[in-house]
Amino acid sequence: RNDETAAACNAVAPNHHYLESWGDDNAIAGFYTVIQPTINPVYNTRQAEHSLLVWSSNAAQDYYTYVRNNWTNNLLALAGLSGEAGWESLLQAGLIKTAPKAVSATAFAGDINTAAQNVITNSTALAAADDKVEVQLYQNTAIGDGRNANNPWLQELPDAVSKVTWDNYAAMAPKQAEELGLEEGDVVKIEANGYSVEVPVLFQPGQARGTVSVAVGYGRTHAGLVGNGVGANVYPFASLRGGTIHKAVVASLSKTGEVSPLAQTQTHHSFEGRDVIRETTFKEYLKDPASESGHAEHHKTYDLWAKSTNFDKPVYDWKMAIDLNACTGCGACIVACSAENNIPVVGKDEVRRRREMHWIRIDRYYSYENAGNKAEEVEKNGTVTKEKEIAKLEDFSNVTVVHQPMLCQHCDHAPCETVCPVLATVHSSEGLNQMAYNRCVGTRYCANNCPYKVRRFNWFNYWNDSRFDNYLNNEHTQLVLNPDVTTRFRGVMEKCSMCVQRIQAGKLKAKIEKRPLTDGEVKMACQQTCSANAIIFGNANDPNSELSKALKSERTYYVLQELNVQPGIGYQVKVRNTIETELEA
Repeated sequence: RNDETAAACNAVAPNHHYLESWGDDNAIAGFYTVIQPTINPVYNTRQAEHSLLVWSSNAAQDYYTYVRNNWTNNLLALAGLSGEAGWESLLQAGLIKTAPKAVSATAFAGDINTAAQNVITNSTALAAADDKVEVQLYQNTAIGDGRNANNPWLQELPDAVSKVTWDNYAAMAPKQAEELGLEEGDVVKIEANGYSVEVPVLFQPGQARGTVSVAVGYGRTHAGLVGNGVGANVYPFASLRGGTIHKAVVASLSKTGEVSPLAQTQTHHSFEGRDVIRETTFKEYLKDPASESGHAEHHKTYDLWAKSTNFDKPVYDWKMAIDLNACTGCGACIVACSAENNIPVVGKDEVRRRREMHWIRIDRYYSYENAGNKAEEVEKNGTVTKEKEIAKLEDFSNVTVVHQPMLCQHCDHAPCETVCPVLATVHSSEGLNQMAYNRCVGTRYCANNCPYKVRRFNWFNYWNDSRFDNYLNNEHTQLVLNPDVTTRFRGVMEKCSMCVQRIQAGKLKAKIEKRPLTDGEVKMACQQTCSANAIIFGNANDPNSELSKALKSERTYYVLQELNVQPGIGYQVKVRNTIETELEA
């Protein structure tokens, strides 16, 4: 790619993508792996190593031959392999393993006192005067260092904490911003070391007063159609000292008078004391594993369906369990869902209008310590969660956070189904709430009647509209589309399908092999991607499935279960081990 570095060069040699390349690696001692291409080159590129071989007039004029010769002459023998059969065995296994090296003793030769003094000296240098702020640079979970800034999925992925997309910003303590006369979205100018940037302000509870944090990786000029001009480049604030990059600097901050509304996917940050989020302390959990799960609560329920008309699910009853203790809010599930289900990217202006299309979102909620005992309504664990009470607090520095993945709950008594005049959303015999896109006429009654607000409406034909040409509707980016999932068109409602295409593929494979579908064989895209294993999907009709075991947990509860919509996703109570300790202190 002709990025900022390439633009400064006299010659540019485009390299293969790693999925188009041959290679090998020795990442772990004793393990040698071969890297094989999975696709043919998409563009007119050549692997860098191949170019070096040609330019150096090497006997091997292509990198495949070079890699194979190296393995044949030097590495295959380590695993007792040789010749054509040995090479084919390697390609099938992907690696060879050799005897591990003996552990050798190591000794620390550094000077701890010198290192400690360096830390103290650098900390003193960052002590900001009253009219200055300490600016801390960081990498967010989506864009990172900026190398993938041209990826629209990552640009539209909400930040794990701020829920901001398509921008970086100056995060600062709410009380400090109030003292400076700043409102959220006000553009401020940050100046240090002869360089300045202008970014909007974000109020960040829990941030230390006197500090401002800004994400790197933005402000690129040669990233591509998606990444160019998004945010501001703050890398010049970093400095190289003692062989390490320092990402903190003392800077001045001033108000510009301009306003740039942030493209946030969540603007209400507390759960208002409702049972959408259920938390307990570790101490209470030890006394009663069902603590705060609501299992002992009983209330009258109302049912629009007669008992005789309840849905029969004789073979499969697909449901999900989500562990709030495990979820870190990273957002990997959102990107995985977008890739798997051909979810369109809508851009910054549409996100500002609350028109993002993600089928799964991660709600992030703040809870505050009752600083100064100003709040009158406090939860059992001593925190404040209601907005009217939060407004009374004087200190927002002691805050706790909980992340909750929220998607279509596939309710057995789905309120969206009862209001659709054309039966575009119906219930399957396997417990799934399904969409028939060609029936949908776009009344949006279903979205209005959904208590979880997880349905998305196609305001435009995103796949054939020039206004979204920078995202995912050009000839090359359409290569990422999943052929098993249809793209939706303007005026149609969509939502989580529980990756029904994966379910059908799993059932078909089992049928061809003349066997029953096994537990864990079908994984949803979000479940497969979750690094914390916070999501479990499976057949509730199988009492031995991991899903059934999870739903039987004493910690399991259902969001808004008092509405009796009978959601198909169970959440597990978040157990905290910190709040009690702080309160007792």
